[in-house]
Amino acid sequence: MYFTMKKICFTLFIFFFLTFLLTGQSAINHPLGELTDDTQTISYKGSRNYKFTERSDLRVYQNGKYIGLQSKIVSAFIIPDRSEKGLVYEGDFFVDQDTNRNKAQVALGIHEAIPSSFIINSDGNLTMLVDNGYPSFRSFPAFSSQKIKKGDIWEAKAMRAVDPLSKGIITKMPIYVQYTYTGDDIYNGEEVYLISAQWATRYNTGGTTIYVDWGGDKDLSYAQGGHKATIIVSKQTGAALVIRDSVDETFVYKDGNKYQYKGTISLFTEYPPAIDRSKLIAALKRMELLDDEEAEKLLQRPVKKDNDRSTKESVSKVSKQDDDTWESVNTSEWVSQGNLDKNKKDKTSTAEKSSIEKDTKSKTEKLKKQIEEHQSKQTSQKNKTAPISVDNTEAGIRLTIQNLQFKADSSELLPGEEKRLDQIAEILRLADGAQFLIEGHTASTGYEAGEMKLSKERADSIAKALAVRGISSERFICKGSGGKKPIASNETPEGKALNRRVEITILD
Repeated sequence: MYFTMKKICFTLFIFFFLTFLLTGQSAINHPLGELTDDTQTISYKGSRNYKFTERSDLRVYQNGKYIGLQSKIVSAFIIPDRSEKGLVYEGDFFVDQDTNRNKAQVALGIHEAIPSSFIINSDGNLTMLVDNGYPSFRSFPAFSSQKIKKGDIWEAKAMRAVDPLSKGIITKMPIYVQYTYTGDDIYNGEEVYLISAQWATRYNTGGTTIYVDWGGDKDLSYAQGGHKATIIVSKQTGAALVIRDSVDETFVYKDGNKYQYKGTISLFTEYPPAIDRSKLIAALKRMELLDDEEAEKLLQRPVKKDNDRSTKESVSKVSKQDDDTWESVNTSEWVSQGNLDKNKKDKTSTAEKSSIEKDTKSKTEKLKKQIEEHQSKQTSQKNKTAPISVDNTEAGIRLTIQNLQFKADSSELLPGEEKRLDQIAEILRLADGAQFLIEGHTASTGYEAGEMKLSKERADSIAKALAVRGISSERFICKGSGGKKPIASNETPEGKALNRRVEITILD
């Protein structure tokens, strides 16, 4: 009997060993049986502009006693942009929470923008470029590079950024997630993968899982708990459309207080409907802010990238040079060509010389015409009162208000800006359901902290003025950029005046 059992065990060992050799080592745990035609490869393929929302509804217990419900909504409008680093996602996050916020700001409903920038690889791995704590889930969900089928399991590392007591101090915690591909479905008319995930919270708990974020909350001693999530992933893009995470975790602080959180964290990716640009363009033309050619460009896709500011800055610099300097800069190409022709003088026939002279004369006349058109355009712009310029950006249509009249070093608007604010409110009312990013800018004077503060306050001031005109304040996201994004030189009073501006982007 003993010999028979030993033989059976040996046979099973050989069977499993051969199976291991044939299937190869993999991060995927396949059920017994070979892969069939129903295998899938899940990957993240990038996304267009989208709105991201993270909603937390958690019951909070302090030292075992229930103290209330923590409701928190984090939202952002995310804009992908091509760069030398690949596809970079940039967004301005804003937070709505019941506690620890300025009451006046809560009442008004205006949101303060928290900038973020990151890269997402095809496997879902996320790398932060600008990190202010959001998004709180990084590299989640992550996908296997192997083909998988229903029931298959894989594991991947992720990161979570937390601030349990809303102290404004972000602590990062690594997490190790186990995923299971559970099936396919249709969500909002789109084919999706259904995935389940689970992981344990283990922060500075000792053993082999010791990890401490030295840049995080130093008062946090340790954290532990568990998460179970269901995930809906788009088959087309690999984007996580919905994540619902069931939470039960505890954070223990050095003062001895223990906080337990139970409930759900839900994450949503939404693609807002496109704004009806024809309505906006009609209003802009009626206000004489666009001509026919500019209106046509505003309808074209793909839109101009928002990082074309360098071109605008160079044009602004050119416009401030005198005519002779402007001409010398732009004729350098022809001067170089003339020198080249001179070096070849001995080898050039009379007919060729005549052709070169004719061509040079034609180019000179063309250049003079360009200079005259440039000067005419500059004169026309100077004659305009109350300018509002319109641009096509990756984020949407951007309205730039220049020469806004504020009290010196203040966010208080002076009388006389009513007409422009009325015009902008009329335009924004036509963008049904859209959110608006209001970004304040100052000239650069060397006092960066003060400039950032003043630019943010001026963005808030414009939001308040538009809210009075009937635009829901909850639709505004405000941020200040100080003097970090100049569109002209800060060496001249004219350039500084151009840099002092407020931009309103109709997020699309």
